[in-house]
Amino acid sequence: MSSQFSATGVQNPPPVSAKGAETRVGHPCCGGRQPLLWAALAFGGGIVAGLCAWRPPLWWLAAAVACLVFAIFFLRRRPRAAALLGLGAMFVAGALAIELRPLGDAPSSGILRFADGQEVTITAHVTNDGSLRQAGSGGSRQVLDVDTEDVSTDVQTFAIHSGLRVSFYTRQVTTDSQDAASAAPPRLFRYGERLRFPAKLSPPRNFRNPGAFDYRGYLADHEIAALGSAKAIDVEVLPGFSGSRRELWRTRIHRSIIEKIHSLWPTPQAALVDAMVIGEDAFIGRDTRTDFQRSGTYHILVVSGMNVSILAFVIFWVLRRFYISNVVASVVTVLMAVAYAFLTDVGPPIWRATLMLTLYLGARLLYRERSMLNAIGAAALGLLIADPRVLFGASFQLTFLSVLLIAAVAVPILERTTQPFSRGLRYLDSTTYEVSLPPRVAQFRLDLRMIAGRLQRFLGKAIPLPGLAGLARTLLGATEILVVSALMQVGLALPMAYYFHRATVVGLPANIVVVPLTGILMPTAVLAVALGYVSPALAKVPALIAGLALDGISGTVRSLGGLRVADARVPTPEFAVILLAMVALAVAMLLAHRRRLLVASGLAVLVCSAFWIAVGPSHPQVRPGVLELTAIDVGQGDAILLVLPQGQTLLVDAGGLPHWMHSDFDVGENVVSPYLWWRGIRRLDAVVVTHAHADHIGGMAAVLANFRPNELWLGVDTPNSDLDRLLREAKDLGVAVVPRKAGDTFQLGGTQVRILAPAPDPDSSAWRPNDDSMVMKITYGATSALLEGDAEGQAERRIAEEQPRADLLKVAHHGSAGSTVPELLSAVRPRFAVISVGARNTYGHPREQVLSRLAESGVATYRTDLDGAVTFYLDGTAVTPRLAALR
Repeated sequence: MSSQFSATGVQNPPPVSAKGAETRVGHPCCGGRQPLLWAALAFGGGIVAGLCAWRPPLWWLAAAVACLVFAIFFLRRRPRAAALLGLGAMFVAGALAIELRPLGDAPSSGILRFADGQEVTITAHVTNDGSLRQAGSGGSRQVLDVDTEDVSTDVQTFAIHSGLRVSFYTRQVTTDSQDAASAAPPRLFRYGERLRFPAKLSPPRNFRNPGAFDYRGYLADHEIAALGSAKAIDVEVLPGFSGSRRELWRTRIHRSIIEKIHSLWPTPQAALVDAMVIGEDAFIGRDTRTDFQRSGTYHILVVSGMNVSILAFVIFWVLRRFYISNVVASVVTVLMAVAYAFLTDVGPPIWRATLMLTLYLGARLLYRERSMLNAIGAAALGLLIADPRVLFGASFQLTFLSVLLIAAVAVPILERTTQPFSRGLRYLDSTTYEVSLPPRVAQFRLDLRMIAGRLQRFLGKAIPLPGLAGLARTLLGATEILVVSALMQVGLALPMAYYFHRATVVGLPANIVVVPLTGILMPTAVLAVALGYVSPALAKVPALIAGLALDGISGTVRSLGGLRVADARVPTPEFAVILLAMVALAVAMLLAHRRRLLVASGLAVLVCSAFWIAVGPSHPQVRPGVLELTAIDVGQGDAILLVLPQGQTLLVDAGGLPHWMHSDFDVGENVVSPYLWWRGIRRLDAVVVTHAHADHIGGMAAVLANFRPNELWLGVDTPNSDLDRLLREAKDLGVAVVPRKAGDTFQLGGTQVRILAPAPDPDSSAWRPNDDSMVMKITYGATSALLEGDAEGQAERRIAEEQPRADLLKVAHHGSAGSTVPELLSAVRPRFAVISVGARNTYGHPREQVLSRLAESGVATYRTDLDGAVTFYLDGTAVTPRLAALR
């Protein structure tokens, strides 16, 4: 941003001396010239220390006071010591801040006492407009955030003010007149409307696996304490309005802009314009999101700091072209950025970018261009003081790191490479201007004039010199984009791997194309929308230009994001790798203003750290020499991780959601894979599909793509569209499909595996998918485990005849009444059992009679809905259960 704004600041800048051009680059990242940046870093370090090493707040307060007193004492005598003590005071203040405001502050949770699945009547007002989406059986679902006013049961009404996210369901319209009337197109509820509706409430729940997304914390950040569901037809709109008139106008303008966008562009383009320009992503499909993520351009799809920067640059540039003063142009730019952030309402990221823009322009007005790092530090410090918890958010880290990379590394490099030549392209007709320029830049100007002189013979005098200058500016601008994009790919490798488990292999070429096109899209789309309110005819030209830019963006994203090489997934970096990557980043920043050889060395270190994160060997968290079985919490489904004594890894099933839910949520991508990455697992040796039901097979496609196993074990290959798609995916990835039938026995990884079902020739007349689940017994030494899939009574009685004695039983079919029959328990005689089951599932699993049978047999039973991920270690002589320490 620095180069953009400085290049457009004034029409006739005073000459810049060669000496001045050299001194501009001498701004070290440390040494006292950016005290607020160092203060922000010290404060952030203190937050981490306060979270990891709790001490009484009075201790931290006393330490801070001591540091300040000694800093004042040494201020005149030993300035460096005073500076270090001042940073120490900021460090201690950060620790004190996080302890006074710890993590996990929850919204008002009084409503949770009604979150037991029983129906209550809610009176509430809408606090956030929702969106209408497809739901099960062809119906629709509108998700709203509301603030409750009271909750009524059959006997009493309670005044409770709490955040609630509620889903209103509408049935599919049928041919029956009565049903058609009851399933009329749903009414969209808007901000401030007061509603009364019967609903069933539930508490938000995380998938209780290490490495899982903190959904409950995410809702708490949005002041949502509970979830609810209701029928749209049962909603009563009450008279009156509750809320802020300012927010009411914002939501109305926001909706109006979305409607205007959909009138200017066809639906596929309008969905992308919604997301990129106004921050509305309700119309973006999962495949589109995935393509943007894989191509390393997801920041383009969402409203972010880059949107603010582009719009601010265009506004500032236009105002300066009309000879508006520097002060007025800066003020207007900031006001427009604030209005844009308010209108999009996408949360803290956009406001952080706006704050940093404001501080930068303010520093620029004071003619302190070199204070950009100080401005960044001031913005970060202010945000951390206001809310220390923001330090642990991916959004804050990515925003801060991105700006810091540009300011501390990219700007110094560009000011020594492309920027002198960019400044040299001014006033090409003036020979006196060259006196104040470095020799190489003066020679560059002379070469351009000589070439233009030769071209004048063919093109006349008016075209060659401006044309060459425009071409040179384009090439220099493309070079700057290339440098910044490359720097972003390597500099952000650590947070991308840690939070998103992605190595953006094609991010550099994708951003080289997409970022300039976004620079065209943003202003033209905004102009088209603005003109659309005046005259749709006038809006056609900028809408056409924006549409062409959008086609270029989406085409690039689809072509590059669709490449296999683009889907490079990485496990969670180890602590040593995180530390080394942070050191590499610091080295690159510290050396960016030094000699060219040192600059190259710093960049090489940064590139090497990014390369190691992407392709370096991982060290899975496993216990050598034991057989591990972990039941992963996937809700109402199955996913079992097996780690063999010799280190091989197998995944039995991968969870999934039934098709009638019409959900974009992928259990394999969002639940199973994060747990495996948290364990440091990069590849699987084999995956097992027990049978082709959605709650077992639904997440397997993502697992195949993310972990590229060598083999896929399959029992009965019955006609099934989901299974057919999975087998095609396996074939495309080169995964060998291995059939497994009852009677197969083999050695694997120091264990013996015995397949007990399905039968080699199943009786098709009595065939049931659950009874033909793959059942396997795995034995290590004198210990063994029996994995049943969804086998039911008929299959279990047949298995019991083989007397498959086992210490650990994975209970069949989530504890349904038709499974875990007495004959099986008598034959297996397990000491431990684990049930993979979803919390508050609609099937009533596990059934009470199954739990009673297990208890009467003296079996210690664990459940994923209550215990989260459960791990059992079989060392050949004994079985040891372990529960994960979870929030």
